[in-house]
Amino acid sequence: MQHAGGAPLPPPHAPGQPPHDWAQGTEPERTTALRPGAPTAGPTAPIPQPPPYQPGPPRPEPTTAQLPAPPHPPTPAPHHAGAPQPPGQGWHGPAPQHASARPPSRDTTGHVALPPGGPVPLPQAPEGTGATTLAVLLIGPAGAGKTTVARYWAQHRRVPTAHISLDDVREWVCSGFADPQSGWNDHSEAQYRLARRTCGFAARNFLANGISCILDDAVFPDRPVVGLGGWKRHVGPGLLPVVLLPGLEVVLERNAERSGNRRLSDEEVAGIHGRMAGWYGSGLPIIDNSQYDVPTTARLLDDVLARTIASPPSW
Repeated sequence: MQHAGGAPLPPPHAPGQPPHDWAQGTEPERTTALRPGAPTAGPTAPIPQPPPYQPGPPRPEPTTAQLPAPPHPPTPAPHHAGAPQPPGQGWHGPAPQHASARPPSRDTTGHVALPPGGPVPLPQAPEGTGATTLAVLLIGPAGAGKTTVARYWAQHRRVPTAHISLDDVREWVCSGFADPQSGWNDHSEAQYRLARRTCGFAARNFLANGISCILDDAVFPDRPVVGLGGWKRHVGPGLLPVVLLPGLEVVLERNAERSGNRRLSDEEVAGIHGRMAGWYGSGLPIIDNSQYDVPTTARLLDDVLARTIASPPSW
């Protein structure tokens, strides 16, 4: 170490020896230690003395421009996924373990796992009438199967649905019943109108309580005021009429299988069937169920009603 003036510090002197006179540039003579019994040497040769210290001019302090640039820190090697990291400065233990960086999976978004499977499909429109509350009038000649189809359709809907048959209500009259086999007269016409009003009243009560209903009747197109118009007055303007009209041969065959007052003569069946042909061109939906069984006809009826709800006919 140096003094502020630049002169070196003098070495410490041993005990029993005089201090060195560094300022005069002299050093005391060395003495050789004599061992007992050792030969005595000749006169000691003089030890060459170092040249006296000559203080030189003070060194100028280095400027900022002359200072060496600090060394750059070494560039760390690129880190690869899964490679162990070297320990830091002063760290003598094992290198810390880091979770390996894995690429995100396709089945995750953020921290929420996606459900397995393909893309979500577009919602499908419900088939048929679904859960719609309806009032339906199924029209057809005797032997068309309208009562059987109407009951089957009502039983297999997903919502409560009632079936009201005009012929069943007419037969509520036990004594004095106007039998259709006796012909159509004022007495039978009066009972028919009474039964239709009763059916309309029951249908409105069902609809007011959220229960759909389907009615069936042999409504003639040449009597719109008494037939279809009367049903709309008693049930309401939202009544949906559908015509069930198979071929004449099918109607005659089914009529022959009937018994009691439900069975008509072939002439009456043919006459009613001919009058029902007037529904063609009326705009009402018509189903020819000559080749269909009851479940297929009921499914066609449901499809027809669904289309009628989407675009009501102008009748």
